[in-house]
Amino acid sequence: MNDQLIPFTPGEMVFIGIYLASLVVIGLVGYRAREENSLKDFYLAGNGIGFVVLLLTLYSTQYSGNTLFAFTGKTYRVGFAWTVCVHFMTSIVVFYLLLAPKLFRLAKHQGFITPTDFIEHRFRSPALSCLASLLMIIAIANFLLAQLMAMGNAVEGLTTFDPIRAYAGGVIILALVIVVYETLGGFRAVAWTDVIQGSVLLVGFVVLLILVFREFGSLAEATQIVRQVAPEKVSPPNWAGSREWASYVLIVGIGGALYPQAIQRIYAANSATTLRRSLIVMAFLPLTTALIALIVGIIGLAHIPDLARSDTLLTVICRRVQEHSLVGRWLVVVLFSAILAAIMSTADSVLLSISSMLTKDLYGRYLNPQATEKHLTRVGKICSWALIAVLVILAIQLRDTTLVKLLDRKFDLLVQLAPAFFIGLHWPTLRATPTLLGIIAGLAVVFGILAVDQFSDADYSKVAGIHPGLFGLAVNAAIAVCGTLYGRRTVD
Repeated sequence: MNDQLIPFTPGEMVFIGIYLASLVVIGLVGYRAREENSLKDFYLAGNGIGFVVLLLTLYSTQYSGNTLFAFTGKTYRVGFAWTVCVHFMTSIVVFYLLLAPKLFRLAKHQGFITPTDFIEHRFRSPALSCLASLLMIIAIANFLLAQLMAMGNAVEGLTTFDPIRAYAGGVIILALVIVVYETLGGFRAVAWTDVIQGSVLLVGFVVLLILVFREFGSLAEATQIVRQVAPEKVSPPNWAGSREWASYVLIVGIGGALYPQAIQRIYAANSATTLRRSLIVMAFLPLTTALIALIVGIIGLAHIPDLARSDTLLTVICRRVQEHSLVGRWLVVVLFSAILAAIMSTADSVLLSISSMLTKDLYGRYLNPQATEKHLTRVGKICSWALIAVLVILAIQLRDTTLVKLLDRKFDLLVQLAPAFFIGLHWPTLRATPTLLGIIAGLAVVFGILAVDQFSDADYSKVAGIHPGLFGLAVNAAIAVCGTLYGRRTVD
């Protein structure tokens, strides 16, 4: 079975090219719209963004190419049990609501720019602030690398060029487009391009649903087929599956709410009302994305059996549509634009967040505390170019790597910051030293479990269906809370 798209014609490639060029134009517009040469203007768009822009930048950042490819592939492998994807994407918004309102008010009052600004303000601990910055940078830098690799893979099958050159060209060109519009317009350009990318992504999911129903029939028919050939993929999860379900909901919900780029979008809202309205709508958007990916996976499972590589399900479906009609070909072009939009909107947000933390939290705080805002803004742009250059080289070198392992572990790392943010925000007496020790202990638990998994024949990537990060978080939170309570008793 051919799992490659039919290469795009010159006319179709021109359409993609116009879309990419429009992003650079928005970067120029963002550059002209800047109000001052400051970190606040560059990284948070000055006084903030309104409802539509905030909603679409949250949406396009939260849903990456992973939603289209990995979610459909996972559904193909496990069936209806992957309905959990709808729940854990919704749970991110639930944890946003536990964090966002109070953090937003504090950020506006104190002028926060990076997530670590809250840690520094709350705990006054250089060690804790530095560890938080490094942890977030490490967790999402590999995520950015994965997005660049996804760009190359997306472009590779669209031309008649040599696959290696097509992959490298896709990585280089798309990364260049991102870094150009980002360094021109900063967060303002990223948010405005996210409006286009988020809109394209919404349209793309609708197009995908129409294509699948038109090509294969209804979900009800597919479910009946799956029930006959693989009844275990229609059955509800057992106790072990339920534990894994709950683990996904918690770790993705907490970790997703602690994405640095997500926290900075909380800072960037122009009002509490704008933020609240955006999060209310966000709670329903998994029904337009994760649920559609689930439906596509079930229909693919029913009508395309024995697929060797489940993550290629989407391209197999698209090739069938391309082969049937000219209209189908152009619908696939629109869908491919949505895939690019999903990948690029995640990549540009992650790049901007890493740049802000490298510049303000590390360079500005420890290497050059006397630097002016203008100088720091220039350093931030240099950081973006340097980082993207390094990651482009790595992405090209790692072309044959199927998965960057740390990508699977980013939530295991990020959730270790939950006590500092969630408990620290709502419990004024939480102390810095127990919080720092808790994070270190939590990380030790995570890496200890992963080390056992690495050197053992048994699978310890999850223990009893529960992610290592949650075991680490339990130890982490216990140390932070008990250490604080014990310290208070000692003082008293």
